Amino acid sequence: MCADAEGQARSPAGGARSPAALPLVLVPGLLSSPRLYAEQLPALWRSGPVTVADNTRGETVGQMASAILDAAPPRFALAGLSMGGYIALEIMRQASGRVAKLALLDTSARPDTPAQRARRQTQIEKTRGGRFAEIPGEQWPLLVRPSALESKQLWGIVQLMAEETGPDAFIRQQLAIMSRPDSRPDLAAISCPSLVLVGEHDALTPPELAAEMAAGITGAQLVVVPDSGHLSTLEQPDLVTQALGEWLSAA
Repeated sequence: MCADAEGQARSPAGGARSPAALPLVLVPGLLSSPRLYAEQLPALWRSGPVTVADNTRGETVGQMASAILDAAPPRFALAGLSMGGYIALEIMRQASGRVAKLALLDTSARPDTPAQRARRQTQIEKTRGGRFAEIPGEQWPLLVRPSALESKQLWGIVQLMAEETGPDAFIRQQLAIMSRPDSRPDLAAISCPSLVLVGEHDALTPPELAAEMAAGITGAQLVVVPDSGHLSTLEQPDLVTQALGEWLSAA
């Protein structure tokens, strides 16, 4: 990035960025790295500074949210996908006054069901037993729309993100997800401009859970991304980038 004669930051495309542009913090999901948002970063960067948060430290969403807040700007826009959404809701509990805008992508305000917790515990035990390599394959059928299950490109990204996260961080993430609180009672307290986005074919956090969150947050916008599963930022990157861009630029 370079500056012009007036000291204004300029994007590679040549458009001026205001020095007072709102910073954006993106929180990845379970077993996801910054690659989850790779397709969105060039466009979002034009709106202001962008940070992809580290969601691998701590064993509770409270600890993870606190660590992210310690590294975040004083005031910022916040977006999280899946587990990133769980952490984003915790950030709202801890420091709502610092969040100017909120985007919840392919996530839920509900806590885990007993069946979900049991599945996570099984995966933790497998990982501790040296079978971490099996985990991405177990999750894969739930991550993308049925028509994308044969996509070598998407499967390669999922595998790479799992490798970048690693088994130790995966265990911490699962423990945090399993113990997260019910965020539904907190939705009414959210007053900043909010976007709730979900893939049409999301099998993990389906559209009805997104609609529940949008109904609970005053004035929230609900966007259902067509022909997409849980990993909407990767499956339909242009549509998600457009929705996030409009959310950031709205008054």
